[in-house]
Amino acid sequence: MARLLLTPLFLFPCLMAVVQPATAQTCRINCGRSNGQTIYKEVYEYDFVSEKPVFPGGNSKLVGFINETRKYPAEAYKKGIQGRVTCSFVINTDGSVSNIKILKGVESSLNQEALRIFAAMPSWTPGKINGQPVPVRVIWPVPFRR
Repeated sequence: MARLLLTPLFLFPCLMAVVQPATAQTCRINCGRSNGQTIYKEVYEYDFVSEKPVFPGGNSKLVGFINETRKYPAEAYKKGIQGRVTCSFVINTDGSVSNIKILKGVESSLNQEALRIFAAMPSWTPGKINGQPVPVRVIWPVPFRR
């Protein structure tokens, strides 16, 4: 009897997920702590905005910027350490870059260099939904090859 009464409670959330209309995908970015509380910022995922954020000049210029700005750490180069550091960052509504994080690192000095590159980026054209600028999370790799 108890099982019959509890079944609707478990099915209701599943049914609500099916019936609700699809909206743009968002995620919460950890922005640090203040007064003992974790502060989060809600941002849109790159693939779910109608107008994606754009680096000045497009993706080819972004690759060029990374290649020109990247300084392979000497010790890592000598030791033959190489790989791809994958980072996420937020393009804010004003186009500025913030909340840079390592998603998949290689080695400490390479990880720090990738963070430095993204921190040095110029402002982007912000992403938009319905013509309104919104904060968007971007994921981009920085390759380190000898």
